[in-house]
Amino acid sequence: MTDQEHISYDAFVRLAAADPAVVGLVLKGSRAHEGMTTAYSDHDLYVVLADGAATALTRFRGHRTPELDLVFLSLDEFRAAGMPGFERYALARARVVLDRLDGTITRILADKLRLDADEAFRDAGEWLDAYANSLYRSVKNDRDGHPLAARLDAADSIRFLLELLFALDRRPRPYNKYLEWELARFPLPGWDSEALLDALSHISATGDVPTQRRLFAQVEEVARRAGHGAVLDAWGEDLELMRPGPGSPRPLDVAPSRESAAGWRRGAERR
Repeated sequence: MTDQEHISYDAFVRLAAADPAVVGLVLKGSRAHEGMTTAYSDHDLYVVLADGAATALTRFRGHRTPELDLVFLSLDEFRAAGMPGFERYALARARVVLDRLDGTITRILADKLRLDADEAFRDAGEWLDAYANSLYRSVKNDRDGHPLAARLDAADSIRFLLELLFALDRRPRPYNKYLEWELARFPLPGWDSEALLDALSHISATGDVPTQRRLFAQVEEVARRAGHGAVLDAWGEDLELMRPGPGSPRPLDVAPSRESAAGWRRGAERR
């Protein structure tokens, strides 16, 4: 592709909409997340072609400018994109610009948003074990006088925890950039989004062990209700190192009132 073939987003959409080989246009990224667009936001556009179709638009394959990035896929490739894979969340929250197949493109995106029940259960068990492993290492390193290692393990645990919580709700985990956006619009059932984000922020910044333990107490309750008790029980006596000790403040509430959530955050800050 030459420089003369660069094209604007609006101009390309007009060309694609007039080309019968194009059965769908899907916009992902910040342009698909209301309120997330900045002066630096480009248009990340999937161009979905009918299987086996030929089009002169493929001369724009690989087009990448500060305004427009294009990805060309056949319909079959589009169905498979992110299933599984890193692109799944981006596609799950993408915006349909063109659907020439009577809603098929829209339904494909909806399928990416909802994990299969067996897939979600399997993934949640794996993420729970990974979360417990990092949490255990963090608490043990803090106990043994290794503060840097404790903080790094605490930060690692957040990644696994988020994967777990979204898998339990049969959803792909959002990218970090969109975590607050996602929780503000689509809260995790049973969790107070503001209190959860405060806890994650505090743990990531400080590795604070009491906060980690209080959060784990809530996660353990949720995970056991979801049928993952065997994963936790495999940790045996090591679970006691992860749990709050006797007399500790209660764990992060499930959907607490505004007053109790504020109290939990104040308690975490004092630590």
